[in-house]
Amino acid sequence: MDKIVYKKVESYMLSCMNNNDCAHGHQHIYRVLYNALELSKDYEVDKEILIASALLHDIGRDAQEEDSSKNHAVVGAAMAYKYLITIGWSEDKANHVKDCIAKHSYRIDNKTCSIEAKLLYDADKLDIIGYIGISRLIAYSGIVAQPLYSVDDNGQVLSGDNDGKNSFFNEYHQSIKKVNNNFYTNQAKRIAEDRIKDSIHIYNNLFDEVDKTHKNGLNMLDEIFNDSKM
Repeated sequence: MDKIVYKKVESYMLSCMNNNDCAHGHQHIYRVLYNALELSKDYEVDKEILIASALLHDIGRDAQEEDSSKNHAVVGAAMAYKYLITIGWSEDKANHVKDCIAKHSYRIDNKTCSIEAKLLYDADKLDIIGYIGISRLIAYSGIVAQPLYSVDDNGQVLSGDNDGKNSFFNEYHQSIKKVNNNFYTNQAKRIAEDRIKDSIHIYNNLFDEVDKTHKNGLNMLDEIFNDSKM
């Protein structure tokens, strides 16, 4: 891919994306691209397919936000195909990019996945974990008005692990915590080891801090209420 084609694809990506979604915004796209290029060093890869797939992998996000029944990967794959055809790409190459984007949001069988699709998947999932991943999830929680954590009927902080409450803590257990076993490439697995440790460290410290605050506060209220009965 030469720079002129890169700039065309990049400009199309930028025109498709909602600047209000900081969790899936432009910088996420570039991190995924750079992750994918780093991971590709160990493989024979079509760099043109990989770069285009990384740049365009989230262009269906706006459609999904407007209609939750739509899958951004499916919508974005179709959009990418149509766009690449308009700038002169062959059907084979445009379909290859379409396939990579369609498969990036969920892991499927190794045999039906190209190396470029695997690299895009791993690159995208690396951005879910570690300090960046936690920051993105907290930012997205703010966008969708999701609380940081939930409490039970007694005011005690819930861990988010199978408590059925919508919160950042719950999302941590449902998404970030489960990423580590889903990578295709060994390089991604190695990078993920440290990032997952960072994710656990951040979550544990957040939980301990708010849990301590709630327990201390509830105990002090009980003391005040008991004193008022005397």
